[in-house]
Amino acid sequence: MQLINIGFGNMISASRLIAIVSPESAPIKRLISDAKSKGTLIDATYGRKTRAVVIMDSDHVILTAVQPETVAGRVDSNSEVNYND
Repeated sequence: MQLINIGFGNMISASRLIAIVSPESAPIKRLISDAKSKGTLIDATYGRKTRAVVIMDSDHVILTAVQPETVAGRVDSNSEVNYND
C-alpha cells in the first residue's frame, strides 16, 4: 500500500484516490457541503486555507492546505516502476 502525504503528517492511500481538485468552483463547494452534511468530510487543513480537495473511492472528501499540484506530484513520485518483471 502506498501512502501519500497530504500535509501536516496526514497520509492517504494512493490506491483509494479518485481525484485531486481545486476548491474554487461552485460544484466542488457543493460537494464539500454535501460531504459535511453526510459526515464524510475530513478537514486536514489544521485551520489553514483549503487549497486542494481530495476525493476518495469511499465517498470521503478530504480538505488539505497543500496545493493540488503538490499532492499530484507526490502521487507521481511515490509510484514506482519495476522494470525487472
